[in-house]
Amino acid sequence: MSIFGKIKDAIFGSAKAKEAAPVSAGGASSPAKPASTLAAPPASPAQASPAAGTASVSAAPMSQVDIEGVLTQRAAESKQKLDWRRSIVDLMKLLDLDSSLAARKELAKELNYTGSTDDSAAMNIWLHKQVMIKLAASGGKVPDELKS
Repeated sequence: MSIFGKIKDAIFGSAKAKEAAPVSAGGASSPAKPASTLAAPPASPAQASPAAGTASVSAAPMSQVDIEGVLTQRAAESKQKLDWRRSIVDLMKLLDLDSSLAARKELAKELNYTGSTDDSAAMNIWLHKQVMIKLAASGGKVPDELKS
């Protein structure tokens, strides 16, 4: 799996796990909702299709994953003080991924970095921005200040 794929899975997987086990006011996990309550509302007549009546839960539109919320929660639970908002190294550490220079160079190659990988500071800044942009493009809700 690609390094970006691992980043995405770590974040989106955390969000899905959190949604799958909602906590009630008493602190205990509540049972999962039956599939019938998770289905999308019926399509309007203009959107109806022959398959509309057989739509599965996976066909329902997914809500955007709050990237900042997921990462802030993970940071709060971490024993390390990590500046994931500005540092690709800290972001990768927060997600329990290899943050070595070799891993970051591989990520740079995946994301088509055209600068010198010998200038790790410039590469790291570029990587952080591109990861946030790609997370947003993958269905994540990312604040504008994290994409610039």
